[in-house]
Amino acid sequence: MTTENLSESPFQDDLHGAVEAILMITDAPISLIALATALEQPVNVIRDIVEDLQKDYNGETNGRVRGFELREVGGGWRIFVRADFDWAVKLFVANENPTKLSQAALETLAVIAYKQPISRGQVASIRAVNVDSVVKTLLSRGLITELYTDSETGAVNFGTTDLMLELLGINSLDELPPLSPHLPDANSDFEL
Repeated sequence: MTTENLSESPFQDDLHGAVEAILMITDAPISLIALATALEQPVNVIRDIVEDLQKDYNGETNGRVRGFELREVGGGWRIFVRADFDWAVKLFVANENPTKLSQAALETLAVIAYKQPISRGQVASIRAVNVDSVVKTLLSRGLITELYTDSETGAVNFGTTDLMLELLGINSLDELPPLSPHLPDANSDFEL
């Protein structure tokens, strides 16, 4: 893009908005040089704009403190959620995907909850099916976590997270209902 073309660009009139737009869509820190190159502007102009935006987000320009902040990290600039609003983001993420867990995921989660710490192989042995993809799903949803790796076998052992307790509405695993009422009676006539 030439300088003549840039002057016809809609963002020439509002470089602050152009820099802000780029910062909003990046998922990694972006350097002042990269911003200046992208917008064909001098680095000192972009530096001033970034500093203005940072002050604006921090409420230093007669505005209010925003729910996000602009930080210099890893050799560049990036927008982050302001720590004061982590709670809101956690609520949003927890409620964002209200889809129910599959029967396989619920069964796997129950095995892990009652038997933790437990390895993927042990869960598969109890359920008598491969649980690799189900464990990945439970990990990605933050319902289970890797507790440790067994030094002898190299097997990763899993346990449940505080998020799982929150979603179940309990304070500890001690509040899980006992399994004994759901197990067959020793005197019952069932086939092996």
